[in-house]
Amino acid sequence: MNALRASALILALTAACPVLAQSDVPGSNPIIRDIFSADPAALVVGDKVYLYVGRDVSTAERYNMPDWLAYSTTDMKTWTSHGVVLKPTDFKWARSDAYASQVVEKDGKFYFYATAKHNKPDTAMAIGVAVSDSPTGPFVDARGTALITNAMTPDAKHDWSDIDPTVFTDDDGTSWLMWGNEKAYLVKLKANMTELDGPITEVSLPHYTEGPWLHKRGDMYYVSYASWDKGDAGEYISYATAPSVQGPWTYRGKLTGMAENSTTIHPAIIEFKGQSYFFYHDGAWSIGDQKGGSYRRAVRVEPLDYNADGTIKPITQTKAGVSVEPKP
Repeated sequence: MNALRASALILALTAACPVLAQSDVPGSNPIIRDIFSADPAALVVGDKVYLYVGRDVSTAERYNMPDWLAYSTTDMKTWTSHGVVLKPTDFKWARSDAYASQVVEKDGKFYFYATAKHNKPDTAMAIGVAVSDSPTGPFVDARGTALITNAMTPDAKHDWSDIDPTVFTDDDGTSWLMWGNEKAYLVKLKANMTELDGPITEVSLPHYTEGPWLHKRGDMYYVSYASWDKGDAGEYISYATAPSVQGPWTYRGKLTGMAENSTTIHPAIIEFKGQSYFFYHDGAWSIGDQKGGSYRRAVRVEPLDYNADGTIKPITQTKAGVSVEPKP
């Protein structure tokens, strides 16, 4: 083949198979692009990962989050939408504000722990629990009343102190709830997952702000959380480890830095098919003429890896996400 014909063939192939922009590559960030989404929580069920997010619909510089949505994947690269699976008003006690949540499975049922604004006269944020036989719902209010209210944490500094629940079930079947803004709280749950089983205690975590996420690997317990130090422009993610979910917790430092174009960041960590993953959000994605930002966020994911001593390797936030194989 002469040089002229070869050049013509290359041009023809290029026209037929245009190079994809990074944002179009399966597994690249953000992983949800048709809506603004925030506060990711992930759950592994068999050969699927289910992802739960709050939906950002703000057109101003304030939070406007009407509902929670679910997605699923079998390969971490292509995500199937399951639509809205819960709204604050599905709770008898709540009226608005679909803040951070987490769904966990226990004994064949799926429990959706969620933050929402309480009905009047109590106007503070509170935490409730809904239940379903399926990870995609329908979820129904499991109690009829909030599980955690502002009155239960009287040392809290403001009326959004009781937010961002994370629930962890240990190897012995005991489940624990951790939550809080500015202060981190911990309480044991009863086996029915809808009642507290003991006193609420405060957890001492350096640089803690909000958004805790509990997980375990081997014999080591981990809590990752959003931190905001004086003088910072936004939150970053710290983490700590312990020999027990009750501590004592050893601070391990910064896991990843501030999110692009967002003052908040929110962690979720899972292991799936032999690889660990770190979910978070930032404000770098735009949809049409709506620019992203602190109130119009987008969920992202990165590979997560551990050192030999069990500490976590620092995470770099990328556009590639999981579209490329993680480095050994």
